[in-house]
Amino acid sequence: MIADLRIEEYSYYLPTERIASFPLEQRDQSKLMVSQGEEITESRFEQIGSYLPRGSLLVLNNTRVVQARLEFFKETGARIEIFCLQPLQPVSDVHMALGLTSPVHWQCLVGNAKRWKSGVMSIENPALGLCLNARQVSRRREEFEIAFSWKPDHLSFGEVLELAGQTPLPPYITRKAEEKDKITYQTVYAKDDGSVAAPTAGLHFTPRVFEALARKDIKARFLTLHVGAGTFKPVSSETIGGHAMHSEQFQVNRPLLEALENSRGAVISVGTTSMRTLESLYWLGVKLMEGYRPDNARFIVNQWEPYLMKTTVTAGQAIAAILRFLDQEGLETLHGETSLIIVPGYSFQLVDVLITNFHQPRSTLLLLVAAFAGPAWKDAYAFAMRNNFRFLSYGDSCLFFRNRNQ
Repeated sequence: MIADLRIEEYSYYLPTERIASFPLEQRDQSKLMVSQGEEITESRFEQIGSYLPRGSLLVLNNTRVVQARLEFFKETGARIEIFCLQPLQPVSDVHMALGLTSPVHWQCLVGNAKRWKSGVMSIENPALGLCLNARQVSRRREEFEIAFSWKPDHLSFGEVLELAGQTPLPPYITRKAEEKDKITYQTVYAKDDGSVAAPTAGLHFTPRVFEALARKDIKARFLTLHVGAGTFKPVSSETIGGHAMHSEQFQVNRPLLEALENSRGAVISVGTTSMRTLESLYWLGVKLMEGYRPDNARFIVNQWEPYLMKTTVTAGQAIAAILRFLDQEGLETLHGETSLIIVPGYSFQLVDVLITNFHQPRSTLLLLVAAFAGPAWKDAYAFAMRNNFRFLSYGDSCLFFRNRNQ
């Protein structure tokens, strides 16, 4: 049973000094590890085009990281950090919520919460003419519902975060966020606000890399999945069946769907977020062919749903079903949520090649890599350790080709 997979089999020793705390000065100068079959080689990311098949379709996540960490100080001097996770009221759609004016309610984590039992905290910045207030509404375990209000109230909440917030660096980067992280912790093609973590595989891309790929007739297309803080949540249960996968919102437009339908080359996923979205698209197409109709035109793929579905539908048929649905509904964009967990034993439907970073031990991201690359992931990570690769979000990159035996 897939749910009985033991997480200890997907672990490795990661010394703290191998975790990259800062990015390289030049994005595309990161090391690139290439794992293809039994061969593992080292290169530079700027050379990635030489390893990718001509005529491929490159799919990237164009979400933009919001400045989701807010630092408040009480009159006692106590520092309270509020980390905005996802909107609650008046809307739950991330992109829409960031465009709203005062007031809004968000689900948050609160650092040093024991020092903030009640009352309103404020951030005041006279130079910007901004006053942001935060008030506790409720608490459920480690998560809080926080009501935010601000002046001037014509500003959107997204604008307020840009003015008052800090870059939400991952928990394993223990330094304080710097002003330049607002640039380096974004992809060069970031567009749609909504993530609280970067789609880090994309951090290595530069205009020069895109130009080189275009010369090989590799076409870039974009989707949007807003990355949640759950991406850093380790698997704490002994078996994967005990892990509750986080749900994330995504949107896919017609040009990408048409490119997928017409593609005759390899489909290359830039990162695990693009991978989960692409694979979710297949299952949504299958569900449509079986009569599924979404509530409020928002599609949902649940954590274990694909493992329970028996189907012979091809990838092309599934994508065509989604395009037919968009035609029938007069839509240009598909909106959805996915909590799909990809673990060894998963049957890949759309993706042939994966570009990604090196991931934490015992994480769902590492499980995805193991599912895609097969047992070769262990040799690849051992190679990276021996050859001084830098790990995690600001670290180096790797390129995996799908294990057809999986």
